[in-house]
Amino acid sequence: MQNLQIELLELLQQDCRMPLEKLSVMLGVPMADVGAMMDDMEKQGVILRYSPVINWDKTDRERVEAMIEVRVTPQRGEGFDAIAKRIYRFDEVKTVYLMSGAYDLLLLVEAHTLKELGYFVSTKLSVLETVTGTATHFVLKRYKSDGIIFEDEKTDKRLAVNP
Repeated sequence: MQNLQIELLELLQQDCRMPLEKLSVMLGVPMADVGAMMDDMEKQGVILRYSPVINWDKTDRERVEAMIEVRVTPQRGEGFDAIAKRIYRFDEVKTVYLMSGAYDLLLLVEAHTLKELGYFVSTKLSVLETVTGTATHFVLKRYKSDGIIFEDEKTDKRLAVNP
């Protein structure tokens, strides 16, 4: 992948709504080239979706989020991939990572209520034959996500001028 493509991806990650004109100026290449690069990366599966970062705490939407550490027994010939694929197909599961350390998979899950999330863990996740253990950690407050700080910083960010 070229450095220019990496720069474009970093700009899109900062603000996926940035107009082609602005991206073109920032990268120093014609708009048509920027559009073509984006199209190519979409076709290659590098860019999967353009998505905003939303502070759900400022809405009326009720939801419970949790991170679940999962220990599993890898399957012969497939390792962790088969069980990860089975787990990420559940609607409650938003993200799955293969981890190093004390557990194997880290899940980011979401449900409307605590009861629904508990039902998911006890009747869908824990009963899978290769799952040997889970530890659920509930998200109480989100401070930062995808590089975006959620707290309203009301402080003046201008530099002080000394005479």
